Amino acid sequence: MTPSFKYRKIVSIIVAGAMLLPILLQAQTAEQLIEQARQKLDQVNQYEAKGRMKTNVTFLKVPVATVTIYFSKPNQMRIKSEKGVSFVPKGAVSINLGQVLSAKDFTILDAGDDKVGATPVKVVKLLPNDDNSDLVLSTLYIDPAKSLVLRARTTTRENGTYELDMSYGKYSEYGLPDKIFFSFNTKDYKLPKGVTFDFDDGSTARQPAEKGKPKKGRAEIYISSYKINQPLPPGIFSSTGTR
Repeated sequence: MTPSFKYRKIVSIIVAGAMLLPILLQAQTAEQLIEQARQKLDQVNQYEAKGRMKTNVTFLKVPVATVTIYFSKPNQMRIKSEKGVSFVPKGAVSINLGQVLSAKDFTILDAGDDKVGATPVKVVKLLPNDDNSDLVLSTLYIDPAKSLVLRARTTTRENGTYELDMSYGKYSEYGLPDKIFFSFNTKDYKLPKGVTFDFDDGSTARQPAEKGKPKKGRAEIYISSYKINQPLPPGIFSSTGTR
């Protein structure tokens, strides 16, 4: 076998592999996509993340704040702000991808293809089999090449609909995003009991949105670092824990 023939054979194999890759990715079932994304998050038992959060709520002016996010399996999560208060609805904080992906009593549906930005994604819908579940529907937009959830839209009975858009960097191997864009419906949203505007650098509440216009809240979280699978402060999830 001549060197030129060997070279042509190697090139042919590489080209064939490149042509087959999109077909193989397309052949992944919705169940396989969910499992692959879940396996990444399964590596994380708990974490402490540092970052900055910008909140935009129609009836409030909230300053950019430094935040620490604490998480522990299966579903404990807390966002602690340097200002003392985080205007992210309580029901939204309790929703995390690990919990959604690890749920067993769901019907998984392949909802086709889409794009998040310029990235091709597979759309997967999760329908709970339990009619009494607070979760009504989760729609996940998964990058099949990297097994990462780029967008998640979750509807609950008690707390409305939430949408997460995520981008990933150096923590992608754990399925943990560097940037999180979180939107929620602020209709009938109430301030936590006892909270005043003292934390808001003297700012005052904005005028309510015009009647008939949708009331949307949006939080942007930019993560600077994660401490993964390291001990968390004692009592951090309790009502009397560190604030």
